[in-house]
This record gives sequence, C-alpha cells and structure tokens, in this order.
Amino acid sequence: MKNYEIMQKDLKYNWHPCTQMKDHEFLPLIPIRKGEGVWLFDFEDNKYLDAISSWWVNIFGHKNPYINEKIKQQLEVLEHVIFAGFTHEGAVRLGERICRLTGFDKVFYADNGSSAVEVAIKMSFHYWKNKGKIKPLFFSLENSYHGETIGALSVGDVGLYKDTYKEILIKNITIPIPKDKSKKEAEKTLKKVKEIFEKYYKDVSALIVEPLVQCAGYMKMHHPLFLTGLKKLCEEFEIHFIADEIAVGFGRTGSMFACEQAGIKPDFMTLSKGLTGGYLPLSLVLTTDEIYSAFYCDYKELKAFLHSHSYTANPLSIAAANATLDIFEKGEIFFETGEFRMVKNPKRSVLENNKLISEYIWKKMQKFKNLKNVKEIRQSGMISAVEMIDYPFEKRMGLRVYEYGLKNEVLLRPLGNVIYFMPPYIINKEEIDKMIDTAYEGIKSLQ
Repeated sequence: MKNYEIMQKDLKYNWHPCTQMKDHEFLPLIPIRKGEGVWLFDFEDNKYLDAISSWWVNIFGHKNPYINEKIKQQLEVLEHVIFAGFTHEGAVRLGERICRLTGFDKVFYADNGSSAVEVAIKMSFHYWKNKGKIKPLFFSLENSYHGETIGALSVGDVGLYKDTYKEILIKNITIPIPKDKSKKEAEKTLKKVKEIFEKYYKDVSALIVEPLVQCAGYMKMHHPLFLTGLKKLCEEFEIHFIADEIAVGFGRTGSMFACEQAGIKPDFMTLSKGLTGGYLPLSLVLTTDEIYSAFYCDYKELKAFLHSHSYTANPLSIAAANATLDIFEKGEIFFETGEFRMVKNPKRSVLENNKLISEYIWKKMQKFKNLKNVKEIRQSGMISAVEMIDYPFEKRMGLRVYEYGLKNEVLLRPLGNVIYFMPPYIINKEEIDKMIDTAYEGIKSLQ
C-alpha cells in the first residue's frame, strides 16, 4: 500500500487526538510502516527522526531488541489476569523495584497518565475524608497540564485544553509560578504562594506539581528550590504534595526523577510515559504506608479505595516496564557511536550518557541565539526548548517549522511558538546534529 491510499482510508474512519482534522485537507497525515531506533519509516520508505520520542514515551528507541524479547516471553505465559483478588509475578517484581528505587511504600496501578492523576487526587481527597475532614479543593500551578480526563483537566491550567469544559470541572485554585529558572524568582514566587496557602489551606486536599518542567505548558522551567519551598508549605499547612512525574520521570530532567534535584519526597508520585519504554499503556501512583493505612480497615467501615481499570497491572505492559528498568540498570549506551547493549557492569550508565547528550545538545543550541525570531533557549536534562518570538497564534509559525522538519526527515511537533527536543536516549551524535540543524533552518526560514 502507498501513503496516500492509507491516509485516505484513515481520514474516512479515524478521529485523531489533539488535532483539528480539517488541517489534513492541506497537511498530509503520515502513515508509519515501521520504527527502528530513533527513526520512523512510512510506506514509501521516507524516514523521520523521532525528535519527540512519540509524545515523550519512547526513551530507548523503536523496536528495542531487549524490550521486544521480554514482551514476547511474557506473551507466551500470560497475557492478562484480573488484578482484584489475583496477582502475577511481573507486578510483584515491578512493585518491589519501583518502591526500592523511589523510597515509596505502595504502588497503585492505572492505565495512563491522566488516569494516574485521577487516582492521586481521588486518593488524597478520600484520605482526608477517612480522617473525618472534607477538603474539596486542590492547588495547582499556573500554566500546568496534568491530562485531559475531567479530574486531570480540572487541576491543569492550559486554556487551550481546559476552557471549553470549565462548566463541568472540579474546584481548583491556581497558584503562581516563577517567571524563569532563577533562584531569585523561585524565592519571590514562594512568598506569594504562602499567602494563598494561608487563605485556603483548610479546604485543600493536595497541591499537584509537574517538577522542574511544565512540558505541555510550553516547556516552562523552574528552579528546584521552588519545589523544596512548596513541599515545606505543604507540610506546614497539612496539604498533600502530588508530584506529577509522568513526563519528567525516568531520566528526562537529568536525574532518574525530577524530585531528587529538590531533595524532596512527595506524598504521591504519578509515573507513566517512559515507564514502559514507549511500548504499552501503564501508569503508577506511588504513595506511603501512612496514606495506605487510612484505607485499611474492616469491610463494614466502607473506607476502601474503590477505583479500578479492566486492564489494571496488565502483564504485557508490566513486562515492558520491568525491561525498561533493566535497561536503566544494565544498559550501556554511547551517543558518540549510537552503540547500545546490555551488560553486567556498564562502563557508562544511561543517566551518565544522557548527561553527555544534553551537554552536546546545549552546545549545539547556542546558535539559535543568533536568530532574531528566537526569544529564549532553555534546557533541563534531556528536555530542550527554543521559544520563538510572540507570533500571533493564528499565523501558526510552529506548524510551519513542523512542515519544514517533515520535508527534511525530522519529526518536530511544536507547542505554539515553542520548538522542543525530547529524543530517545539512544540518539547518536550525527542524529543530534540533524535534529538541531533542521530545527534551526526551519526557524530561520520564518524570517
């Protein structure tokens, strides 16, 4: 089959996410036949460098041989089993590993990032209710994004997603964010935040935060000190701290989890995206024994947490997650050559290699400062962003860069006027050069 034929059939039946479908009257839909490493290939053998890890999930590349093998092995044994009253070896192993890795005590499984956020906010509210307190409000940050189900949307603040549904959202109070990554801005903002805490804290169950980077919020970044200060305020006013590490976890900001850089331990942490290496849907809500104990009682007290998904703790998804953690432990990557292998004692860990990649990307990005239509460049570990000047949204300049990228074999999906890079961790030096140079030429062409 050819690209055009597949595209026409797709548009006849399928409705795609985050898309004005009318755009495809002029913007070709790209049918992908296969993936390999950082590359995607269509049905006419055109290729595209996946600079955004297919919505930030594919951290170890497409068709990763190790993850492939582990999923195949699981498929031969058990594809799925109900997780109420039953369990399986993979879930036990993943639960133990993730708790040891993070310092949390308990894992609750869900299917995707939005679902994990729903679980965390419900669990927080329900905890206080079990303790005899009704606290119907939540704190979240300006410009935040936590997903698009109703609860997750309620605690977000990106109007593009949220405004249409304002009449049906749950109650939420938005608090300010620092203007930039500086310590000074973090300290200044925390003073304003404290005033809001003092006013509303009695009715607030939890504060939810995307640590260090607001990814869907145009890649805005803040200093770790801001997180440290927020956690102290939560402790002072008895409010839960929910760290939404769905996009920033598993090495994206440089450390395994972003909260590590602030030296804090949240009451809840939500994880997804890179958790399964970009293979299958799975999310986790991590919490403490103290919170778990508020739900642990005789049945007649009716305090159990009744939240479920049909595919909770699916064995195939969990096999992918365990394989992903294996790669963090025993994977060896060399970005200079693109070499990847599994070894007992890696000479260079994944996070060490990521540090070299991010340093190289940052060095390459300096040339964007020479473009008159670039306002700022910024980076947090393996997340890098180029913010163009404030073009009117109707001009869709980001879309023009996206089109330029596709014509030059690079997938760049902009966030408004922000072009960003979140490539798989197996990207090599030559591929980084192509990614950065293509984005540079695309932005330069707008001048």
